[in-house]
Amino acid sequence: MIPEATSRVAGRGVVLVEGISDQVALETLAERRGRNLDAEGIAVVPMGGAQAIGGFLNLYGPPGLDLRLAGLCDAGEELDFRRDLERAGLGSDLTRADMERLGFFVCDADLEQELIRALGAASVEQVVEARGDLGAFRTLQKQPEWRGRPLEEQLRRFMGSGGRRKIRYARFLVEALDLSQVPRPLDLVLAHA
Repeated sequence: MIPEATSRVAGRGVVLVEGISDQVALETLAERRGRNLDAEGIAVVPMGGAQAIGGFLNLYGPPGLDLRLAGLCDAGEELDFRRDLERAGLGSDLTRADMERLGFFVCDADLEQELIRALGAASVEQVVEARGDLGAFRTLQKQPEWRGRPLEEQLRRFMGSGGRRKIRYARFLVEALDLSQVPRPLDLVLAHA
C-alpha cells in the first residue's frame, strides 16, 4: 500500500486517514469549500487502517519526504496515532490537544457518527431515502438486535454494513451538510491541510 500511495504524492502535504470513506469525505468537503487539493499539492492518503500509521509517518514525515502532515482517525484508534506520532519524533506524552496542534484530529466515535450528529438522524434518513436505500434500512431496523435502538445507532450500523456503503455515504452525507455545521475534526483537519 505504501509504494502506491507514494506515487500519488508529489506535493507539499499529506492528510493521513484510516480508510477510503474518510478520504471521500475530506475530498468532498474540500470541493464544497472551493478547494482543489491536487492544485494545492495536498494528498489525502487512506492507509488501510490506523495500525499502518507508523510506516506512513516514516515515509511522509521527518524521516522520509518531510512533508507537512495532518491526519484523521476514529476515537478507538487514537492511541495508535498517538504512539506512532511519538515514535516518529513528533512529540512525547502527547495529549489530544497536542495531537491537534500537530494537525491530527479524532472523530468521536467515528466519521459516520460525526456526520450523523451534524446532520441529525432525520436528515440522514432523508438522504438514505433519496438514494433508494430506505427499504434496506428498514430491514436492518427490523432485525432483533437493532429493533428499538436509537435511530442514530441504527443509521451508523447501516452505514457500516453492506459492502461499499460507508464509502458511498461519506460523499452523500458531506454533500448534505450545512457548511456551518461541519463536524469539528473534518473542519479542522481540512483547515490544517
